Amino acid sequence: MKVVHSPLHARHDGGKELHRGELVPCFEMPVRADYILKAVTRAGFEVLEPRSFPQESLLRVHDAGFVEFLRTAHAEWQALGKQGFMLPSGFPARGLRRDHIPSGINGRMGYYAFDASTPIVEGTWEAALAAAHCALTAAALVSEGEKSAYALCRPPGHHAGHSLYGGYCFLNNAALAAQHLRDRGFARVALLDVDYHHGNGTQDIFWERSDVLFVSIHATPETEYPYFLGYADERGAGAGEGYTLNLPLPRGTVWKEYSAALNTAMDAIGSFSPDALVVSLGVDTYEGDPISAFKLAQEHYPQMGQRLAGLKVPTVFVQEGGYAVDEIGTNVAGVLEGFLHKR
Repeated sequence: MKVVHSPLHARHDGGKELHRGELVPCFEMPVRADYILKAVTRAGFEVLEPRSFPQESLLRVHDAGFVEFLRTAHAEWQALGKQGFMLPSGFPARGLRRDHIPSGINGRMGYYAFDASTPIVEGTWEAALAAAHCALTAAALVSEGEKSAYALCRPPGHHAGHSLYGGYCFLNNAALAAQHLRDRGFARVALLDVDYHHGNGTQDIFWERSDVLFVSIHATPETEYPYFLGYADERGAGAGEGYTLNLPLPRGTVWKEYSAALNTAMDAIGSFSPDALVVSLGVDTYEGDPISAFKLAQEHYPQMGQRLAGLKVPTVFVQEGGYAVDEIGTNVAGVLEGFLHKR
């Protein structure tokens, strides 16, 4: 399995986030990717830099105005004489207008963001674009005949929707990979999200489509981020009705319970008969994760990989969350090695 990674991820660094009511240093930090890179290199995976793709590739899943905002936001911020990181201070919540995009940078920041946990810094666009190219490259490798590939993306992407960012995510890397596979002739693509947090952005992008099945195993939004999506009764709409499956689980979930949900997810994907699979690979389900509350142990990640291999379809892994930095590389490598039956 080839690994796609860009050192440009480190350009997204600094700032603070609002976490459960407190302004704190960001949990999503460059060292996450560094630890993963060390682990997959130690495990013997070949590491490639991403190819370049035209901006039109991004517009296959994202709104053009949104992409332009991300590309220019920090430069516009600096032009106002501001320094450091950007966080929004207002959002178009209930009773406020959502049909008009403000012209000022502060208003547009709140229009496109859905939280204050995702700072934009000077290098954010460069890093986010590189992460998107990592995912697109991994999908391209699979479309060209590789049985699997892993995109070591940072920043992550599954909270980024068609025209919104948040949850540390700016461009939806997994959705871009799935769309690239569709554009290269894979008629049916399944996208399985195993991150602790619901992939609200991915659900948004594919909500009305039947060609991409979205399945998510995550912590219940009753108590966990992103709070306002990820309930079991969300099943898609229009042509996409029945092509979204959410499997929310309570805080404290252990492997036995998680494994049962994974069985349900695998059955749904098997019934869909996909031509390819994209996995949003978050390992913040680990028992030591500082911002999550599932109880998976290191031994469970190779088992997860083995189960995913049982689908026997071309597979693209795309990195999402995981904030127990010391263990993140071991857990990611465990999934990939389990998938390849090396553990």
